Amino acid sequence: MPDVSLSHHWGFAVFLLGVVALCAFMLGASSLLGSKAWGRAKNEPFESGIVPTGGARLRLSAKFYLVAMLFVIFDVEALFLFAWAVSVRESGWAGLIEATVFIAILLAGLVYLWRVGALDWAPASRRERQAKLKQ
Repeated sequence: MPDVSLSHHWGFAVFLLGVVALCAFMLGASSLLGSKAWGRAKNEPFESGIVPTGGARLRLSAKFYLVAMLFVIFDVEALFLFAWAVSVRESGWAGLIEATVFIAILLAGLVYLWRVGALDWAPASRRERQAKLKQ
């Protein structure tokens, strides 16, 4: 077992101490120098200078969350493809085949989502009208 002395960790300890001191200074300075006035206008969210209308408690459709999750999933998969593209020469033919299978699975998932209507934002009444127009 190698001999690890504490002399190697002083730099890290000084860094951590500096970070804690800086955070404490910023929090203390903002609490001492910041405004303490309270009022009705102070508690309202800032709307780019526009007086807000209505409440902030909107009921959103589950489609918004579904599309957000799909975006995150496909965005992370794009990162995997970027990592593959960076190391394409080192991975060789096996890497190309694996990336092709990966893209095929992605496309199959996207086609499935498209076919079941997960990407369709139109209300059911408009979808029915469009289906009748296509016939």
